[in-house]
Amino acid sequence: MSRVGKNPVPVPQGVDVKVDGAKITVKGPKGVLTRELPSQIQVTVEGDQIVCRRADESRQARSLHGLVRALVSNMVVGVSQGFTKVLEIHGVGYRAEVNKNVLNLTLGYSHPINYELPEGIQATVDKQNVIRLEGTDREVLGQTAANIRALRPVEPYKGKGVRYADEQVRRKAGKAGKK
Repeated sequence: MSRVGKNPVPVPQGVDVKVDGAKITVKGPKGVLTRELPSQIQVTVEGDQIVCRRADESRQARSLHGLVRALVSNMVVGVSQGFTKVLEIHGVGYRAEVNKNVLNLTLGYSHPINYELPEGIQATVDKQNVIRLEGTDREVLGQTAANIRALRPVEPYKGKGVRYADEQVRRKAGKAGKK
């Protein structure tokens, strides 16, 4: 039995869950999320909990059990509390600003980069070098943060680039001079 999959997902106050066959819709104060679920897993709402059960003991059903439970849990947390990712920009002249749903980045290239944020993701910039991304869908938020980081990944010699706030950068020593 999946250790993750057997745990029920608690549904907090103010969150409404509807299961329609293989489709689950979670509605909360932060928004609405919908997802198609695989047919090998049955999701039911029992009181104030969501329970995921396998239809059979096939290899694919066993592998999807914990995944579906985690996805449903992320949906419930997303519409009730939301998710946040924080990115930091390090480098002389590197900065960011937000105009509506476009993130304008200056990352040392010969041109500014205008990154259009996907629907459901909001960005705020503190002190021109800290980007805070917020959203209800954890997958879209993580992919957006990864795409922004990929515009200028951190280089190991001076530490310049875009990094996650909790990321540890391994620095390398530069060339040793001739004696």
